[in-house]
Amino acid sequence: MLYVDHGDVATSAGAGAGIDLCLHLVRRDHGAAHAALVARHMVMPPHRDGGQAQFVPVPPPDDELDGLLAWAGGRLGTPLSVGDLAAHLNVSPRTLARRFAERLGTTPGAWLLTRRVTEARTLLEETGLPVEVIATRVGLTSAVNLRRRFRDQVGTTPGAYRRAFRVSP
Repeated sequence: MLYVDHGDVATSAGAGAGIDLCLHLVRRDHGAAHAALVARHMVMPPHRDGGQAQFVPVPPPDDELDGLLAWAGGRLGTPLSVGDLAAHLNVSPRTLARRFAERLGTTPGAWLLTRRVTEARTLLEETGLPVEVIATRVGLTSAVNLRRRFRDQVGTTPGAYRRAFRVSP
């Protein structure tokens, strides 16, 4: 039911149903014509039956990818392959790729590279670590590889990015 009116107590099922309740009270106290006039000014129907099912958001179920993403994010400095990610979930690389595509709209390899570059950006902004050290910490193995991947994703070099975005110490 959208609303309940027991005479001395009236209650509604939610915000939209509260408007229905208000129109009901206007109709009860001032007549159907007045309630219809108010409803027209509000661009609302003068009365709804209330047979609709309520929308109650259901939180998404815990997703095994959430655990994988956290696990991989904590191991960026180690060599990680798509096979390693799949093995962590005990699925095939192909199954993992399907799940990534469905949930994240990308491939596991692309996600991992983006995550590494994102972590490199954070380290460039917040530390004075040399680019070679940052490359190792985020799993890109060398400054040359970091520079190439960084430029592909961010559109600038790590050094230029640091100069533009470095947070003051």
